[in-house]
Amino acid sequence: MRPPDRRALSIQLLIYLAVAVVAVAAALFAIETLRARGIKSGFDFLWNTAGFDIGFTLIPFDATDSYGRAFVAALLNTLLASALAIVFATAIGLLVAVARLSRIPTLRSVGTFYVEAIRNTPLLLQLLALYFLVLGVLPLPRQSIALGSVLLNNRGVFLPSPIMTQGALLAALALLALLLCYRVVVRGRRSGRAPATLVAAASGALVLAALWLMEWDKPMLRGLNVRGGITLVPELVVLVTALSVYTAAFIAETFRSGFLAVSPGQWEAGLALGLGRRKTLRRVILPQAVRACLPPLASQYVNVIKASSLAAAIGFPDLMQVFGKTTLNQTGQAVEVIAMTMAVYLVICMTIAGATQWYERRLWPPA
Repeated sequence: MRPPDRRALSIQLLIYLAVAVVAVAAALFAIETLRARGIKSGFDFLWNTAGFDIGFTLIPFDATDSYGRAFVAALLNTLLASALAIVFATAIGLLVAVARLSRIPTLRSVGTFYVEAIRNTPLLLQLLALYFLVLGVLPLPRQSIALGSVLLNNRGVFLPSPIMTQGALLAALALLALLLCYRVVVRGRRSGRAPATLVAAASGALVLAALWLMEWDKPMLRGLNVRGGITLVPELVVLVTALSVYTAAFIAETFRSGFLAVSPGQWEAGLALGLGRRKTLRRVILPQAVRACLPPLASQYVNVIKASSLAAAIGFPDLMQVFGKTTLNQTGQAVEVIAMTMAVYLVICMTIAGATQWYERRLWPPA
């Protein structure tokens, strides 16, 4: 090992040692402080009865369940809202970026106004304004707005719930077998575009067959409320909408910078081949722009995870509302609750960053 390498390794080891010492000292100080004040510490409270209900959960939960189950239910709510916001924000941001680069002045003006208006106002203000606007506009359950089988009122959005039948299950299994067969056999032999077209058509037919054969539990007005189907509470809809709209403004600029980073000669080459502007954008420009966009996109996705904690402002039962607030107030285990909450956010954000780096190295390995 060369001397510069040894010096760099020594510096890194000293830094790691200093961080470890600080962490251990902080932990010992916290433990001693809690003992001096007679405050009970530990994670045994996770098995105690919570004693409160959660308005919206992806798993069954009631007041007789433990704080640990409340933690899991709140975490799933956070992941659901964040995942939906990331998907919608990416789609909206891409469309706005394309609009800002359009040759039509009106589209460029609309895209510019959207970006400047949204990213220069606080997210919390947008969240509260949207929340009170939605509750003020939507009608009571008896006057629900019907959009086909979807009902909309001030208690949420009610969607039909799918019920798997034997025919739908067989169609889904046939679709899975078809895709596996195509990947293993046809695609491995590079048989051309015709088999891919046939597989796409057959896959679409199987998807339609599965949807047709599936039964649906449709929401209906019964008494003073809507029963049946899937319920999306207004707080979830508002949170996802606000996060999506706000983050899309930043993602739009990220995509626009990626498009501008691609050489203009790539546009000219695509148009010279007769692809047209849309196909050139989709097949030539976008794949190259994604490479430049990927690191800042990961940063925006991490920001969505962290900003989802603002759900407590509108009463959505996310991790901060249920665990970092209600559980903390009831148990008094401030150190443990805050530590667990911070650790969860840290793990989620680092997972997104690590997955993005892995995907980047897989598509574009270093030279």
